[in-house]
Amino acid sequence: MDLPIVRADAARLDTGRQFAVSGETRVRRLRVDDESAGQRLDNLLLRLLKGVPKTYVYRVIRSGEVRVNGGRAAADTRVQAGDEIRLPPVRLPQREAVAPAPAREFPLLLEDEHLLAIDKPAGVAVHGGSGVSSGVIEQLRQARPQARFLELVHRLDRETSGILLVACRRSALTRLQEQFRARGGASAVGKTYAALVVGDWPVSLKVLDAPLHKYLTAEGERRVRTTTAADAEGRQALTLVRVVQRLPGCTLLDVTIRTGRTHQIRVHLAAAGYPIAGDDKYGDFALNKQLARGEGVPARLERMFLHARRLRFGHPATGVTVELESPLPEDCARFLRALQNAGSTRHNEP
Repeated sequence: MDLPIVRADAARLDTGRQFAVSGETRVRRLRVDDESAGQRLDNLLLRLLKGVPKTYVYRVIRSGEVRVNGGRAAADTRVQAGDEIRLPPVRLPQREAVAPAPAREFPLLLEDEHLLAIDKPAGVAVHGGSGVSSGVIEQLRQARPQARFLELVHRLDRETSGILLVACRRSALTRLQEQFRARGGASAVGKTYAALVVGDWPVSLKVLDAPLHKYLTAEGERRVRTTTAADAEGRQALTLVRVVQRLPGCTLLDVTIRTGRTHQIRVHLAAAGYPIAGDDKYGDFALNKQLARGEGVPARLERMFLHARRLRFGHPATGVTVELESPLPEDCARFLRALQNAGSTRHNEP
């Protein structure tokens, strides 16, 4: 029997056939390629078996129906190049056809055979899910069908703009993610955001280190709050803040994160009493409406003012330090100019 090679873009095999969504009724044998080497067996299967419930994947691994080189394997087994994986028949009900993601390229800050650095606009999710049909990664894959592998290295919130890394090789993904996980130590990674907060930020407040606790609202929406060191479910978070400019009613900050927790910057700044302008989850909702309508302010702000403006990391192939910069999007820059002009006019009044 022919052995299709497991490609790193796990939803596609070199035969070009989609796998398992509509129900595969025969045993399949796949050969692991170099780019997929080193992955855990469970993670590889979850990528290959798009649409298959996680519970099913772990059940067939535990039962021994999945074999690696003819033998049983645990979920955490690391597969190697050349390994043969036996997959049992997968029988699922036929699902309704889903429209493919629209093909879209994004402004590039860096591109080579190992990675892409894109300048993500606000309002675009990084991936589909939670009511979003597609995001950056799905749209990018559609625009680059020849790419064997495209995976997000990290994430940005939907309303956050700025630098986003996409790995073009499994080895690059692994090395970059290791750097991001180690950023609190000796890692070369540095990630800085521009954030406009409501109020006059205290110049002495430079370090925010309250642990963060994730929870679900009564409506089932994901939220995060600060907590204490005694909270067993709290996760360490470290945010460094520097005042860049004081403006009428607002302060422009440079915010550098040493940990990468969900909504970390938004929650830390709001908990300190200075929410990000336009933040629809943790901000001042009444003020956000005024900003969006241009009421009482010199210009409209229809988005959250949070922009990933600088990123430093070690190149995954060479180790050379790469530092990328993304200028403020025009809507944010325009709002700042309007605030500056308003401040100058007020200052010059007799």
